[in-house]
Amino acid sequence: MSVAGTASRPILALSRAEIAKTLEMSDVIEVVEQAHAALSTGDAVQAERSAIEVPGSTTLLVPMTAAIAPQGVAGIKLLTDTPANAERSLPVQQSTVVLVDAETGSCEAILDGPVLTLFRTAAASAVATRHLARPDSRTLGLVGAGAQARAHLDALSCVLPIDKVVVWSRSRSTVEAFAAYARERVAEVIVAEGPEEVIRTADVLCTLTPSREPLVRGEWFEPGLHVNAVGAPPRPDHREIDTEGIVRSLVVVDSYDVARRESGEVLVPLSEGAITAEHFRTELGDVITGARKGRRTDDDVTLYDSVGLGIQDVAAARLAVDAARRTGLGVELRLR
Repeated sequence: MSVAGTASRPILALSRAEIAKTLEMSDVIEVVEQAHAALSTGDAVQAERSAIEVPGSTTLLVPMTAAIAPQGVAGIKLLTDTPANAERSLPVQQSTVVLVDAETGSCEAILDGPVLTLFRTAAASAVATRHLARPDSRTLGLVGAGAQARAHLDALSCVLPIDKVVVWSRSRSTVEAFAAYARERVAEVIVAEGPEEVIRTADVLCTLTPSREPLVRGEWFEPGLHVNAVGAPPRPDHREIDTEGIVRSLVVVDSYDVARRESGEVLVPLSEGAITAEHFRTELGDVITGARKGRRTDDDVTLYDSVGLGIQDVAAARLAVDAARRTGLGVELRLR
């Protein structure tokens, strides 16, 4: 396609329902893995994140700009985190993704962010699990039973032979709805009485709550466990895992630069003097490419600290846009 033709192409707008129709979890896992590998080798770049608080509001604005050369994709996600929305019956986190043509800089697509976030977050956990969990892991533990629990069950089932799920949530109706979903996909589903039961039972644990205070204690970690710490918002005082859990674990982050600014999981233990920065220097992309070691023995406890990266969003958005153009989904817009 010529540069002129690319520049004049209409902008594609995709709703969350249309995005959900275009994405396959196995495909998202592969492009997210490729994106992290590209970040490790220098073939992907991200702007330094600079979250800002909106004066007079609880809203935090988090712009996430990224480009991945091998996938030919560039764009930005604007994430908003608004705790006061919980009292308004509105989503606490909302987002929009804009893709641009990497060659011309022209706007190519605008996508509703939540479904992309759902897929890419679970896909990143699956990538981390593929590289860090024991290959014979079969029991998935979930602290939290909402939409991310369903997405994580689907994603981790793509990389491990999951045949048992142990789940806990504060909400009885939410956990029962998830259990019904899970029983159609795995042989055994147990609704636990509390987080400790989940953690002591699991081979792979996913924490999927927006908790500010730790729900998960390191004293409950059994040898060989792999943890995906996912749910805490990108705020330095929010965390799901206590300090002992971080100290006991071989920690792998999605991005060191992002984690050292936004992850309460590592910043709180760091401020307490329980760990040094070296404890969370290993990035997922470096484990994928072999630049750094992940799990060393079957008894290691590994922990993937997932804050969320722009490379994940634009990689998933590229998949969605390409699929939508093939199938005729979306609305075309002209702004000039």
